[in-house]
Amino acid sequence: MTSAQSIDILETDRLHVWHPYAATVNPLPVYPVASAEGVRLRLADGRELIDGMASWWCAVHGYNHPVLNAAATAQIDRMAHVMFGGLTHQPAVELAALLCDITPGGLNRVFFCDSGSVAVEVAIKMALQFWVAGKRPEKSRLLTIRGGYHGDTFGAMAVCDPVTGMHGMFRANLTQHLFADRPGCRFDADWDNGDTTSMETLLAVHHHEIAAVILEPVLQGAGGMWCYHPEYLRQLRALCDRYDVLLVFDEIATGFGRTGCLFAAEHAGVTPDILCLGKALTGGYMSLAATMSTGRVSDAISGDGSAPFMHGPTFMANPLACAVALGSVRLLLESPWEQRISAIETQLKRELSACAGLPHVADIRVIGAVGVIELDRPVDMRAAVPRFVAQGVWIRPFGRLVYIMPPYIIAPEELSRLTTAMHTVVADASCLAQSAT
Repeated sequence: MTSAQSIDILETDRLHVWHPYAATVNPLPVYPVASAEGVRLRLADGRELIDGMASWWCAVHGYNHPVLNAAATAQIDRMAHVMFGGLTHQPAVELAALLCDITPGGLNRVFFCDSGSVAVEVAIKMALQFWVAGKRPEKSRLLTIRGGYHGDTFGAMAVCDPVTGMHGMFRANLTQHLFADRPGCRFDADWDNGDTTSMETLLAVHHHEIAAVILEPVLQGAGGMWCYHPEYLRQLRALCDRYDVLLVFDEIATGFGRTGCLFAAEHAGVTPDILCLGKALTGGYMSLAATMSTGRVSDAISGDGSAPFMHGPTFMANPLACAVALGSVRLLLESPWEQRISAIETQLKRELSACAGLPHVADIRVIGAVGVIELDRPVDMRAAVPRFVAQGVWIRPFGRLVYIMPPYIIAPEELSRLTTAMHTVVADASCLAQSAT
């Protein structure tokens, strides 16, 4: 791509494209990507950036992987898409069987959908229809913990943190659900039995109207990147059973190895009633998600077969996406992913610890292939992102968090480039907001 073409793309982008979480007036700069290979993004001007974001956490195998390229090519020659209502196909059936094999035991039904937010919407509808089928329609509210993020559609927004989340302006238009205190025990700290008090109190008072508890297990994502103790999940499973409430795990960000276990629920040895998957499912190639349930949930909704589950996306179980997902999951399982994640975690802990003494650093958290620096004030995106790009890395902070979730194939020297850049930007006061908020 020539420089002139690059400039034309930027101007046309400025005039017509609306980017995520962005304004159209005085927007933040964007960087045209010409190609991507391994863990590197090649910009239109020839610069290369080491990608610390794995394209919002989904490109776990890196870019332009020959196995996934072959899976996409082979499938597109057969069919790119066919409706899933009344029809089926091999990629979807094989992928569903594989997911049932590798996820926590008891999850044996797979409902394919288009994206992570839609997977959460589907999970919510499953929970509500479960209780309608059980003649208890009054169980129609959801309970979650503060600090969570579950997507940007309306059902998902309603279970995101109403105070620290991104959707406060829509609060009057959202269903009002219940929020327990976020678990305070860190992932690697001693367990405190008081951590479940808020959750237990709300369940005791409101269980008659609660359909399900929904949360991100062990690691909260875009709501604050908080890592909490696995014992909370074990206690929560027991509470949900005691009060007859469904348990939903949102593993869209944590699934497929990111936290060091194949699924974050495995840290606690817990099976939810409903499980949401997405992001890394296709290795970043296609948009695809899945909502899984136990037979108890699916059979109760279905009854005698006369009560279908009322959801059906047009592109549900898209064959091309399913074929790539099948290739991606198999590629992960056949790789030394556990050793890779362990090595990334060890290096992140060692190298990010150097940031602990810097001004404005409030906390440093590492779990699996996730490294987080929390500041006492927001990052100045207009200053920080160009500074990262100038250092040859792609890192996109949000709020007070400077974090990375790199592809699993990243080499140690590439990971060091990322952590060095994080240290440089966090240490530079000009990249931070001028006062804490």
